[in-house]
Amino acid sequence: EIRQELANLREGPPPKVTFVPHLAPMTRGIHATCYAPLTRAVTRAEVTRIYRDFYAAAPFTDVVETPPHTKQTLGNNMCLVHPAIDERNGMLIAIGVLDNLVKGAAGQAIENMNLMLGLEQPAGLDLPAVYP
Repeated sequence: EIRQELANLREGPPPKVTFVPHLAPMTRGIHATCYAPLTRAVTRAEVTRIYRDFYAAAPFTDVVETPPHTKQTLGNNMCLVHPAIDERNGMLIAIGVLDNLVKGAAGQAIENMNLMLGLEQPAGLDLPAVYP
């Protein structure tokens, strides 16, 4: 699915990507690290700008400056994304975290219902995280 959706964003063959979900002893949450080879040299600032531009209209996705923790999304509908560059190996590293009990199917269902009913997408979901 990741390759399929990334292929929709550009022409040519689907990009190569490695998706690594992390299994850790936690009550809830998903922490994933994705690796993709870069097609050209880019700076961290450029990649951060590209990510921020892409997610500018996504009310529940924030591009963050430091690697996020699942605890930061506990009890809310946010997905926190942190892009980084491995210059030595020419790789993009993207870390994403979310609370799978809210941002999972339940949060998506509410977002979709809001859109179908003509409500603002964040209605009922724009609550602060349960943190710390």
